[in-house]
Amino acid sequence: MIRSDSGADTVAHRTVEVPVRGGALTVGIWGPEDPDAPTVVLIHGVTASHLAWTHTAAHLAGVRLVAPDLRGRGRSNGVDGPAGMAAHADDLAAVVAHLGVRPGIVVGHSMGAFVAVALAHRHPDLVTRLVLVDGGLPLATPAGLSAEELVAAILGPTAERLRMRFAGPEEYLDFWRPHPAFREVWDETLEAYFAYDLTPDGDAFRPATSYATTVEDTVDLNGGSTTVPDALAALRHPTSFVTVPRGLQDQVPGLYPPTHLEALLAAHPQIVHERWDGFNHYTVVMSDAGGRRMAERLRVELAR
Repeated sequence: MIRSDSGADTVAHRTVEVPVRGGALTVGIWGPEDPDAPTVVLIHGVTASHLAWTHTAAHLAGVRLVAPDLRGRGRSNGVDGPAGMAAHADDLAAVVAHLGVRPGIVVGHSMGAFVAVALAHRHPDLVTRLVLVDGGLPLATPAGLSAEELVAAILGPTAERLRMRFAGPEEYLDFWRPHPAFREVWDETLEAYFAYDLTPDGDAFRPATSYATTVEDTVDLNGGSTTVPDALAALRHPTSFVTVPRGLQDQVPGLYPPTHLEALLAAHPQIVHERWDGFNHYTVVMSDAGGRRMAERLRVELAR
């Protein structure tokens, strides 16, 4: 099923439903319907949805962008079964097969970067190049934390909101407008993104992202299984790794402090690192400036 959606983006946007284990993923598609058009697969972060890529899509006319709501998020929050990086990677493989996407560029932001690494390992013939955006390599987290403590240490208020209830979209937007990561870049595209995140819950609304799935995925990407370590050890695809100086609360340092980052790059010399100053963990893709720069970066990848 394909339906037209309205939104703040300026490039044609539609969604499709793709069968996966336990249900169906909602997949956003921007750009030409022609399957031979240049195509990039985009994977969002741990509590996001496919609309996290709208700013990028606005600057990539003529390119087909394929971006699912991962299981447990957005309109895919009803998919049954366990999550984890391997499950998301297999879901992505099902999306690519269903849409007839040729092997190509895969971009992952935050948790989506870990999914991209797992996809390249589990389904190497579906990927030609990887772009990992502020994620995909091990995070600098303390050892010995419980699952709940790990989520709190990494996500903080981003995870806490998943248990909150809101009267409606306006109250939810009011919750987000003063957020330190977004208050300087707030626009209609972000409003559409956050409004999409809400789902009815009795006489109120809640964020669509499953808290349980968020915990499961956060533990998994931080060594809860061998999926990510094995995938990184076997990484053979050309890979770019973009980091930014500020984190989820616009704080310094970001997710990859300098000393930690230096050790990671030494351990993975095949990965090409890029530092993008002027962005935080969110605005690197979820702002007009971030979307524009990401689009420029992807045009370079497509030219290769």
